[in-house]
Amino acid sequence: MGTAPYGVRLLVGAAVTALEETRKLPQTILMYPMTVASTVAHMVMKMQQDLADLVIKGDSALENIFPPKDEQPDWATFDEDLSDDDADGPVLDGERLTEGRFALYTVTDGVETKAQASTATTTATATAPEIVEELDYDSLTLAQLRARLQSLSVADLEALLAYEEAAKARAPFQTLLANRITRASAK
Repeated sequence: MGTAPYGVRLLVGAAVTALEETRKLPQTILMYPMTVASTVAHMVMKMQQDLADLVIKGDSALENIFPPKDEQPDWATFDEDLSDDDADGPVLDGERLTEGRFALYTVTDGVETKAQASTATTTATATAPEIVEELDYDSLTLAQLRARLQSLSVADLEALLAYEEAAKARAPFQTLLANRITRASAK
């Protein structure tokens, strides 16, 4: 059989499409309100974006014509505004609390506490294992210590844990070291 003429094929195709669309009509009618709502929402959001772009361009142009003043509220303080004395840390009864990670939460009882802390530090420094000096452990942050743990032996880790418990007893450091010892021992 030969092919039908172009016009006949076009009419048959249009009739089949009309029939298919008629069958889909109940579903299409149900979805039509949602389609209209989403199209309207899209147009509104696009308009808002265009308005925001115009406002940004206007702000930029106005800043070029009228440069902004460097105004800062009296109550606002920033790190660069602090003097070197203020940057050391919080003050409690005229003395800085700068020891340990939780120094902000430490309550000092006066001279006795300072004497105990300096005695503990002196004792810990005198009995510090070699690994403490090798790593410069006292100056490490928790993240820096975590990065170095993979290269240490179990004996070094245990020495660091014993030193931490005797010197500063910082809970996050103790937990990190104890967990690493457990993982290294399991291997």
